[in-house]
Amino acid sequence: GSTLDDCIGMAVDLWSEITVSRSDKFEITAEGEGAEEMPKDETNLMCIGLEAAFKAADKPVPILKYHAVSRIPYARGLGSSSAAIVAGIIAGLVLAGHRLPCWGSEALLQIAAGIEGHPDNVAPAIYGGIQLGIHSGTRWVTERAPHPSGMQAVLFIPDFVGKTSDARGVLNATISREDAAFNIGRVAFLIHALCTGNLDNLKYGVEDKMHQPQRGDKLYNYLFPMIEAAQNAGASCAYLSGAGPTVMALTSGASGDIFTQREKERTDKGVARAMLQVAEAHGIKGQLLVTQPVHEGARVTKVEPPFSDDTITFRDNI
Repeated sequence: GSTLDDCIGMAVDLWSEITVSRSDKFEITAEGEGAEEMPKDETNLMCIGLEAAFKAADKPVPILKYHAVSRIPYARGLGSSSAAIVAGIIAGLVLAGHRLPCWGSEALLQIAAGIEGHPDNVAPAIYGGIQLGIHSGTRWVTERAPHPSGMQAVLFIPDFVGKTSDARGVLNATISREDAAFNIGRVAFLIHALCTGNLDNLKYGVEDKMHQPQRGDKLYNYLFPMIEAAQNAGASCAYLSGAGPTVMALTSGASGDIFTQREKERTDKGVARAMLQVAEAHGIKGQLLVTQPVHEGARVTKVEPPFSDDTITFRDNI
């Protein structure tokens, strides 16, 4: 998903799968996005998440083998690390036969945010949708913000990875009162635009002075030209996804399956072309992906023995 200052995140329709099973030797195999770069030892965030789940269950971690099918581009500002953490925790809970309380405690969120350090990506990975996250002083707390129907996400994903150390290294050590007030006002506008469905105001809601100007100046010289091009082509807004290097634009007008809808009723294709033109002009290679926000977060798709039985069948006969 995309994030804003470590407190707001959105789940988009990009899914990775992990399969964890008992074994006589530890092993991690992977395919798909970032499979080569993925750690193949216990430092992998899947393993860290799973170990946290077994710790919550007060049980020892057995010898396991992991297989990951990664469809979330690695280190591109799209929350691949949070997806791995949440997937590991959920797999661990199922293997340990342990359930966590949700209402009034959000125990799964506490574990995931404790590993990640903030809730902006793990909350959408758990719950789906657009999530607001704060720390109350005693625990992490989240609430869902609505997203208007017909919204699509147009992503330009560069071929190069974004190093967290570089992305954080260019940020200012202090924030002026003026810049803080600017960002607070923009976050308020963003949430109001989402709650009222006023997509024209989204472009103001994603404006920022705390990280985009610095990263656009020092790391991603295509950022602001691409934002301008996307919005001129009809996007409701565009911004740096997470710490980058991905740029995400939000468009409107989708209805049902977009491949059954007249293209002139939507703006996604024109926005995509405009973003690609900027990338080409700046010599940046990458892929263009059109997807959408999703209401649902991570879920179990298969388990042995199954949860379904002769009297109750759960979705997909899990």
